[in-house]
Amino acid sequence: MSTVITLSVLVQNNPGVLARIAGLFARRGFNIESLSVGPTEREGYSRITLVVDSRDANTAEQITKQLNKLVEVVKITEMEKGQTVRRELILVKVKATASERGDILALVDTFRGKVVDVAADALMIEVTGKFGKIQAFLEMIAPYGIKELVQSGSVALARGSKAITDRSRDKTIRVNR
Repeated sequence: MSTVITLSVLVQNNPGVLARIAGLFARRGFNIESLSVGPTEREGYSRITLVVDSRDANTAEQITKQLNKLVEVVKITEMEKGQTVRRELILVKVKATASERGDILALVDTFRGKVVDVAADALMIEVTGKFGKIQAFLEMIAPYGIKELVQSGSVALARGSKAITDRSRDKTIRVNR
């Protein structure tokens, strides 16, 4: 039985850190389903959100142990289902004739999306939400003709006021000088 796990990894923002992490996953045979990287509120640090399909109950522990070996990894948090807000983003360019625009705009409104660009024969639409919402939107919009699509990786934060650097049960922050 496989389970999807989401990890939030705080790293020092050094050249090559993402390549080392991806290489670690490849060498160990773990498949990354989603990957998102960006700066944090702390200068010099980035947050990597990884979604991994785990093969068994030990996968999260194995991944964490391997990631902890990397010098740039500061802290790792497994994002617990129900205690996490997780979102994705898509930009999709859809064919839109004059007669179809009203129907397409109704779909965009239903999914709380936004039209971010208009051309004579197409609309570019932005939708954010959970993976299931994104997939449902894509299924509904597909009959109109998807011209182009880009989808972000998942981003996630734990609910509540604590930040990744507040969690004492996780890996302690280490600073390498």
